[in-house]
Amino acid sequence: MADIERTRTREREPLAENYYERFMRSRRAFIERQKSGPVVIKAKDREMHLTRQGRIIYFLDKLTFPDTPLQDWLVFVHDLKTQSGKHRHQGGLVIYVIEGKGWSIVDDERVDWEAGDLLLLPIKKGGVTHQHFNAEPGKDCHWIAFSYMPFFDYNASEFTQVDTSPLYKGT
Repeated sequence: MADIERTRTREREPLAENYYERFMRSRRAFIERQKSGPVVIKAKDREMHLTRQGRIIYFLDKLTFPDTPLQDWLVFVHDLKTQSGKHRHQGGLVIYVIEGKGWSIVDDERVDWEAGDLLLLPIKKGGVTHQHFNAEPGKDCHWIAFSYMPFFDYNASEFTQVDTSPLYKGT
């Protein structure tokens, strides 16, 4: 009599890719980021970028740093040499001045600030146009911005660049 060999598969075939499976995979990735994502972001591990707004170091940005736990936040430091670009968005941005002094033009109104101050861009229908200036060009002037991106998404906020920083030479 011929020997019969039986095999049993214990692992399931991979499930077909669909919305639910992508959602479940994203939730597992979220949990993993919370467990193993960095607790401290070192400035030396981030690089300065010259943008239409000026010289910026991004600390939290889900597009650039998908390994960080707090994917809903955009956090960046602006190294304000002379002036930033000018742009408009819904508002709701929090800026803490780390070093230096200057002013911002917020919807055509000048507001002065210095190290230790907190700026709160108002939330306004149609957005808030703003630009920032270093009162002492040649001296260090840095601030850090915190933006909770679900707020921007919920309000369908757009970002419109009005003028670029004089440092920016890109197209």
